[in-house]
Amino acid sequence: MAMRLFFVFFFFVLSVSSTLPENQTHSGQINSNSVLVALIDSRYTELAELVEKALLLQKLEDVVGRQNITIFAPRNEALERDLDPEFKRFLLEPRNLRSLQTLLLSHIVPNRVAAGDWPAEIADSARFETLSDHRLELASRDLGEKLVGDVKVLDPHAVDRPDGVIHGIERLLIPRSVQQDFNNRRSLRAISAIKPEGAPEIDPRTNRLKKSAPPAKPGSPPVLPIYYAMAPGPSLAPAPAPGPGGPHHHFDGEKQVKDFIQTLLQYGGYNEMADILVNLTSLATEMGKLVSEGYVLTVLAPNDEAMAKLTTDQLSEPGSPEQIMYYHIVPEYQTEESMYNSVRRFGKIRYDTLRLPHRVEAQEADGSVKFGNGDGSAYLFDPDIYTDGRISVQGIDGVLFPPEEKSESETKVVSPVKVATKPRRDNDKKVNDEDKNILNMIKKNKKFKQCDIK
Repeated sequence: MAMRLFFVFFFFVLSVSSTLPENQTHSGQINSNSVLVALIDSRYTELAELVEKALLLQKLEDVVGRQNITIFAPRNEALERDLDPEFKRFLLEPRNLRSLQTLLLSHIVPNRVAAGDWPAEIADSARFETLSDHRLELASRDLGEKLVGDVKVLDPHAVDRPDGVIHGIERLLIPRSVQQDFNNRRSLRAISAIKPEGAPEIDPRTNRLKKSAPPAKPGSPPVLPIYYAMAPGPSLAPAPAPGPGGPHHHFDGEKQVKDFIQTLLQYGGYNEMADILVNLTSLATEMGKLVSEGYVLTVLAPNDEAMAKLTTDQLSEPGSPEQIMYYHIVPEYQTEESMYNSVRRFGKIRYDTLRLPHRVEAQEADGSVKFGNGDGSAYLFDPDIYTDGRISVQGIDGVLFPPEEKSESETKVVSPVKVATKPRRDNDKKVNDEDKNILNMIKKNKKFKQCDIK
């Protein structure tokens, strides 16, 4: 509809400009009754759209301003459903604009060709030169059937205007040069599109070929854990995630990550976090790949005031910014409501993070959610900054660090073996003293006699 309004407006402007005395050009004869305008309101709108995409409006307007034209227009069904999709894709590529122009101009004859111009005899033929310098051969068959080349004319004089006529034809006329260009491009693409395939894998348990997993349905959760989809290390480029999406990308993860980073900047107070994700690390790209493969993420975003407390030593070591951010990314989709309900019901909750094997602990405090313990804790400060069903961003007022592991000296101080053996030694002494007393009493008061065995 928008394309039709554009055509009508275009030719209306030309008709108005033609009424001005100082603009006496060839386009002065274009008006609302022109054959080009009638092409928009006819049953051949697909051809009109191709003319617009081929940038031929000005050229056709100049031709119509000088002389009559004849358009052999294929029906819309021939261009929408019957045309080879690969050939249509070839025509619409910008680098193939010349081929598209040649194709369309071969349907236009710079003369008025009426139905009576077809030869009456079956053996005869008439040729007309088109705007693309190709020749069209008109012929007739039995029962008055008319042909343009080998294409049947379905609706002669479908549109008849003072400056031209449109004949409806069965399908598209493809010049030999355009067909040759398409064949060359298709053969080249077929040669270069062969992808190398790896050697077949053998299952060591069964000594048989491994069968590929069945394709997952669009939108289904990934089969593998998120840690298998992450990059090998923070210093390496992000690896493509092996989730169910593959090259199809059921989710536009890069766009969603870009949206949430823009939201952080517009929200205010989280510029440092956005700068680390985009500039200081490649986490934004890696998060986009993970979301594209169907994984969900919850980002605990420290505000600028908290990020300003980080020292240079904490950020200068290789991989430190990535490790800090990994500890703030939870491979689940959590909102402020879901986290608060969880800590209210269960007291303390431990969420997995992308920094294995560490988890972040959450608990209720002062009517909010508190992450971490002691001085390194942080409160849920700005809830639900960004939530789109795949990525959730929750603002916190501190930078979280995993709890430090106990040193070996501290673990050796408390020895359960020594504590357990002390009471055993005391008991052994008591038992030995009692045994000695009993033996002495037996020796003094008892006399042993020898038993006779009969």
